[in-house]
Amino acid sequence: MPVRVGVGYDSHRLVEGERLVIGGVEIEHDRGLAGACGLGDLGELFPDDDEQWKDANSIDLLRIVIGRMSGAVANVDVTLICEEPKLAPYKAEISALLTDVLSAPVNVKASTNEGMGAIGRGEGIACMAVALVDTGDEIQRRPQ
Repeated sequence: MPVRVGVGYDSHRLVEGERLVIGGVEIEHDRGLAGACGLGDLGELFPDDDEQWKDANSIDLLRIVIGRMSGAVANVDVTLICEEPKLAPYKAEISALLTDVLSAPVNVKASTNEGMGAIGRGEGIACMAVALVDTGDEIQRRPQ
């Protein structure tokens, strides 16, 4: 299977007055993520200074990205990093929603930053993700 691997990282500050939505799932918390919107990177596709994308639904943005891809997502592995809120109760729901949207298995894990740095002080949330994409292309092999 000809494949490509993509690795992504993003982080956002937690701020008062915003809803907290991760992976399309609203999470009970007193703060939400600031600036959580923005092919290349997301800021190029969905610029945060374009009113069209202000308060956009992240699942709708994901569907736009999937529609522009050549190939199909084979699987995704996601690690969410924050001190608060505790995300364990939401992992299965996030995984199920993303699996449905991507038509591929999505594994969601949650971790803390062990009190280190801005994430460890509870100032924000970070996410790392790895995706395997079946490009359908023929693999070009060099002659031996």
